[in-house]
Amino acid sequence: MPETAAPPRSNPYAAVLRTPGALRFSAAGSLARLPMSMVGIGAVLMVQGLYDSYAMAGRVAAVLGLAQAFIAPQIARWVDRRGQRTVLLPALAVSAVGLGGLVTAAVLGAPEWVLWPFAVLAGGSQGSYGSMVRARWNHALDDPRRLHTAYSLESSIDELVYIVGPVLATVLATAVAPPSALVLALAVAVVGGLLFLVQRATEPPVVVPDAEVRSRPVVLTPGMPVMVLVFVAMGMIFGSMEVATVAFAEELGNKGMAGVVLAIFALGSMLAGLTYGARHFTSPAARRFVIGMAALGPGMSLYFLASSLWTLAVVLFVAGLAAAPTIITGNGLVQDMVGKHQLTEALTWVGTSIGIGASLGAWLAGARVEAAGADAGFLVTVGAAWFATLLTLAASRTLRRQSAGR
Repeated sequence: MPETAAPPRSNPYAAVLRTPGALRFSAAGSLARLPMSMVGIGAVLMVQGLYDSYAMAGRVAAVLGLAQAFIAPQIARWVDRRGQRTVLLPALAVSAVGLGGLVTAAVLGAPEWVLWPFAVLAGGSQGSYGSMVRARWNHALDDPRRLHTAYSLESSIDELVYIVGPVLATVLATAVAPPSALVLALAVAVVGGLLFLVQRATEPPVVVPDAEVRSRPVVLTPGMPVMVLVFVAMGMIFGSMEVATVAFAEELGNKGMAGVVLAIFALGSMLAGLTYGARHFTSPAARRFVIGMAALGPGMSLYFLASSLWTLAVVLFVAGLAAAPTIITGNGLVQDMVGKHQLTEALTWVGTSIGIGASLGAWLAGARVEAAGADAGFLVTVGAAWFATLLTLAASRTLRRQSAGR
């Protein structure tokens, strides 16, 4: 059994980070995850800036995101069977080729169909480093309370990544050159990925499953279809909100502020996640998950009160308070639904479900913005939020039954 950190003192986050090797793999994983917050909005800004089309920008970003969403679980399955380093090193090389090709094709003014294969390569070969880090935490800690804190830390890091990434991408794409955000994302992906993968001591071992459980796909595990659908809906919120916020800022003559507004949303989510992770709850996780998801619909509906970028930022900050705690709880529920031999794949399904939804949301919002402006794009966001809320409430009995059965 891996060594468990000493009992927590005043700061539970400092306690889990004292676990041998944890600070190093968490920090490297944070860097490796930064491109995930830059590539989507970076592709939107690059294509819109070079081709002057939000609809095309939404399509290219959607292709990139969908490729990642559908292929990442397969990469995670290979990781569970072969190990992180063995699978992710070649995937990292393919991802670099894809991103480099996407930037080159766009700069040369290639037709849209030329951009799509590179978008597929770039998105499809991105490993879900968030799930890889969480798998290392699961291997390193055997106390559920500490694991809750570690997952909360990683979810808050996800939000920090989404604070820094969109701001960097927006500033670079608007103040330097439209492709510069993706160029930086490429460099950071390579450096962060290599720093993470060279850490062999904390890499989880491959767990060989019993023959009778090998055939069932993770996504068909009881409870997983509900989680996948709910997180697809949540992803639609994020994807449509990115596109609509950029369009809203441009309509107000301050496109460069779009990244700041999106970062404020992520800030609210990060602060909520840190507060949530510092506490240990006795209430069922399924109940907390339902409550968090139920807040999304009303929270996003506050958009109708926004009349400026700053009021929109306040609205998104409030709405963001429900995001990280819900994703933290969702990761915990998913972890409990599967065996260790499928852990990376199961955790990846959370991220890829959000990715599928984000791609669909970006696509729909891009089309609606092109046709009727930023307000129409935000209606996609609000609609997705209410769909997520109602779907969760409808499935609450199923989730509670799964929670009670563990």
